[in-house]
Amino acid sequence: MKFASYTTGGQALYGAVIDAATANEKMLPLSQDFPEWSTLLDAIKSNGLSELQSAADVNAASGQLHDQFEYDMVLPNATRILCVGVNFPDRNAEYKDGTAQPQYMSLFPRFASGFTAHNKPLIRPPESHKLDYEGEVAIVLGKGGRRITPERAYDHIAALTICNEGTIRDWVRHAKFNVTQGKNWDNSGAIGPWLVPFKEPEQLDEARIQTRVNGETRQDDYIKNMMFPIREEIAYISTFMTLQPGDVIVTGTPTGSGARLDPPQFLSPGDIVEVEVSGIGVLHNTVADE
Repeated sequence: MKFASYTTGGQALYGAVIDAATANEKMLPLSQDFPEWSTLLDAIKSNGLSELQSAADVNAASGQLHDQFEYDMVLPNATRILCVGVNFPDRNAEYKDGTAQPQYMSLFPRFASGFTAHNKPLIRPPESHKLDYEGEVAIVLGKGGRRITPERAYDHIAALTICNEGTIRDWVRHAKFNVTQGKNWDNSGAIGPWLVPFKEPEQLDEARIQTRVNGETRQDDYIKNMMFPIREEIAYISTFMTLQPGDVIVTGTPTGSGARLDPPQFLSPGDIVEVEVSGIGVLHNTVADE
């Protein structure tokens, strides 16, 4: 089952996706069945995905289905989004600085305003035309904690989704100690299309990330090749901060971003960017100028 935030008739709702990624794709509304949860984020914070699943199973055959809708960013009111940078060996080598694998992972914050939805355009600002793509898996925590061990880390994941962690490349160089400026332009990235409940380790351990630009594969790697596996990400982050239900961790992108090609190939209006993760789906976006 897949759960999504969406808009229809001017109303923001959430529901279950029926016949996902087919010509018959529809949305089964669930919001009205759970007035105590205004958003998907509220459901996650209340450990409610299993209840959404049960309601979807009961209503799928006879419930109202919306066939005219637009996807919203899957968690538009997410309050904490942490991203892991330079997390594949080939990606580290792309920097050509001669450094070996770092001892500790690189982290930076992103905010929900920097992300748009599935099938919506990534926005290139007039201040810079160096808009880049980064295909990644994002995990959504359903259980918080402090000093979580790697062995128990997966117990804290509620759901998985896909992220295109769009970046304005030259703006990540504006300061010496951070990349925040280049990572938080409005609608420069995307998260979605939906949430897939996390039930088995294989959903992550065997997952493959592929990013295509105008049909050309630019990124292609497996999560198991990460320098800092997702279990370690959760453990490390929870060492210095108490993780909370609803927290999002964007786990790292493979080699092949546009800035690292020779010559660099940044995104332009009209481009089509697809990030596919096995077992989750395909996040599709176009590109437009602000």
